[in-house]
Amino acid sequence: MNDAADEGASAAEGPGDDPDAMRAADLPAQRCGVIAIVGKPNVGKSTLLNALVGEKISITSRKAQTTRHRITGIRTRAQTQFIFVDTPGFQTRHAGALNKSLNKTVLGAIGDVDLILFAVEAGNFTLADARVLSLLKPEIPALLVANKLDLVQRRADLAPWLKGMQERHPFAEFVPMSAKNKGDVERLFGICAKYLPEQAWWYAEDELTDRSERFLAGETVREKLFRFTGDELPYSSTVLVDKFEEQASRQYRRLVKIAASIVVERDSHKMMVIGEKGERLKRIGTEARQELEKRMDAKVFLELWVKVRSGWADDAARVRAFGYE
Repeated sequence: MNDAADEGASAAEGPGDDPDAMRAADLPAQRCGVIAIVGKPNVGKSTLLNALVGEKISITSRKAQTTRHRITGIRTRAQTQFIFVDTPGFQTRHAGALNKSLNKTVLGAIGDVDLILFAVEAGNFTLADARVLSLLKPEIPALLVANKLDLVQRRADLAPWLKGMQERHPFAEFVPMSAKNKGDVERLFGICAKYLPEQAWWYAEDELTDRSERFLAGETVREKLFRFTGDELPYSSTVLVDKFEEQASRQYRRLVKIAASIVVERDSHKMMVIGEKGERLKRIGTEARQELEKRMDAKVFLELWVKVRSGWADDAARVRAFGYE
């Protein structure tokens, strides 16, 4: 009789009586979602992405139109995983094959996300901004990220500007901020989190990007290329990684050998990159190698070549072959 009663009591136990299930029920649900960062060229999108991820994921430069690819940066905080997508600045001045590819990347990124950060310089709104804004779908919530707030001298002028921006698009919220201010970045996390759905994380907690080290190597060289050539070199110049090999070494814990080609469109551009007695190319290579060694925690041997490929940015086949989708 007692055995039967005990069996009956055991059979009646449900999930609510399971201590592990009860502890799991007390935990906050995981959240995970994709957040696209969009805007015209040079409004600080890559700087914002790097600040949000906490590491340098996307290259930055004062040269407009630096970002060429869809760059994913991942940040996991508490129970929320933020998947940020940095996009190229939407191109309105050039209509070549490269720019068409970059615009296609932007359109693809904003079509299937949970939240959009529309980045604009605080207090400014240009025709280029308007063209990007016209791409936003009203059914996807968008935050107006009024970036570079630190450059605004008269904060009182922002109130009428924000009112005008609300009339242009039904933004869910306004976020005046500076991507260089840690407090502003922290506040942006809290705002974004509530727009992300409750679902399991897509990536491991410690992952920062879905891009490979090979890709990051090419981007690092391209950043140094733009930094040391300034406005002399057309933005259509690019970098191709020809070889990326990790080799065994008794001397170094990790040894990586990289060979990359800097592609320009004219012989005169080639001479700009090489510089007098090869000094500029050497400096580009040295700075890129030093940064890669820190980011990859490895000894890096970097070999750079400069090649001329006339008209490549207007050739759709070459644009695809060079890794632009």
